[in-house]
Amino acid sequence: MKRKICVITGTRADYGLLYWLMKAIKADANLELQVIATGMHLSPEFGLTAQTIEADGFAINRKIETLLSSDTSAGISKSMGLGMIGFADAYAELTPDLVLVLGDRFEIFAAAATAMAARIPIAHLHGGETTEGAIDEAIRHSITKMSHFHFVANVAYRHRVIQLGEDPARVFTVGGLGLDNLARLKLLSREDLENSLQFKLRPRNLLVTFHPATLDQNESSDQFTELLAALDTLDDTGLIFTMPNADNESRELIRMVEDFVASHPAACAFQSLGQLRYLSCMQLVDGVVGNSSSGLIEAPSLHKGTINIGARQNGRLKADSVIDCLPVRNDIVAALEYLFSAPFQARLGGISNPYGLPGASDRIVGMLGSLELDGVLQKRFHDLEFPCP
Repeated sequence: MKRKICVITGTRADYGLLYWLMKAIKADANLELQVIATGMHLSPEFGLTAQTIEADGFAINRKIETLLSSDTSAGISKSMGLGMIGFADAYAELTPDLVLVLGDRFEIFAAAATAMAARIPIAHLHGGETTEGAIDEAIRHSITKMSHFHFVANVAYRHRVIQLGEDPARVFTVGGLGLDNLARLKLLSREDLENSLQFKLRPRNLLVTFHPATLDQNESSDQFTELLAALDTLDDTGLIFTMPNADNESRELIRMVEDFVASHPAACAFQSLGQLRYLSCMQLVDGVVGNSSSGLIEAPSLHKGTINIGARQNGRLKADSVIDCLPVRNDIVAALEYLFSAPFQARLGGISNPYGLPGASDRIVGMLGSLELDGVLQKRFHDLEFPCP
C-alpha cells in the first residue's frame, strides 16, 4: 500500500523550493502525493499561483482559504484560525500518513498545529534556521517542536534542531532545496528573459525583494523608503522588483513599489516571476538587494553578491558574497558602491555556499518511504549533556 505524503504549500517561494521534491514523490511507486494549496496561492492579489501548480501537472487535492483582506496583526491571526478549520477538514478527508511542511510562515504553522492535533506525523523542511527580525523565527522553532522528522540544510542547523530537544536519529542534513532548481533548470538567456519580462536590461541591473521585517521596531515602510531613496541615486541601472509576501504592512510596500516603478522607466515589478524567470534574473543581474532568503541561499551558487538589509535574516548562515547593512539610505548607498566595485565582483567566482550542493529533493524522497512511523507520535525530549550552573 502506498504511503500518502501530504505536501502543504502556501506561497510562490515555498512552492519553488518544493517543486522537484513533489515531482520525485509523484514519480515514486511507493508513495502517493497529496497537495494542499493555501495562503497566497489562492489570492488574485498575489498572483493566484495555484494555477501555476496545476499547470505544472500537479493535482491540488484541497484548496484552503486563509488570507483575509487585511495585513494587520489581527488579520494574520484570524487567517491562522481560518486555516486551522480548513486543514482539520482536509486531513479528515485525505487521511495522509505523513504531512510535509517547509519553513516558517503563519499558514504553515496552522497546517502543522492541525496535523499535530489530528495525530498525523509531520516532516519539517528547513528547520533550525534563524531569522531574528521576523515572527518567522518563533514560528519555525514551534513547527520543529510539533514535527517528528527534520530535513535540514546544514550541519549547523542540524545541531540547532537537536538543541531544541529533537532526536538526532530523526534529523537529516540534506542541503538547501533551492539549489536543486539551479542544477535542473535551464535558465533563460538575456534576450529570452528580456522578451519574457517585456523589459530591457540596462548596463547594470539589480534584483530587488524587500519583505516586511515583522519584529523590527521601525516600520517596514520607513525602511523601504530608505531603500528606494538609495536606489534612486543609481544611474544606468535596471531594477527588477518582486513583490513582498503577505505579512504585516505588505500592501503598503506593494503600493510603494508601484509608485516607484511608475516614475522610473528603468524599473519594473512582478507579483510572481516563477522560479525559472526569478533565477534567470538572478543569473543576469549584478546583484540581489533586499532581505529575501534567496539572496543568502541561491545567490552564492550563482556567484552573485547580495545586499542584505536590516534584521530580517539575522542569524542565518551567510556566504562571503553577502553584504549586511542597516536599513538607512547612507548605509545602503555605501553597500551598493561596494557591490559594484571591481574587487568585490572579482572574488565572487571563488565563493563557497554554506547550503551545500544540489540533490536535497532526491535525498529526502529516498527516505520518505522508509521512515518508521509506528510510535513516532510519542516524542521524548532529547537532553544535551552539559553541566548545570
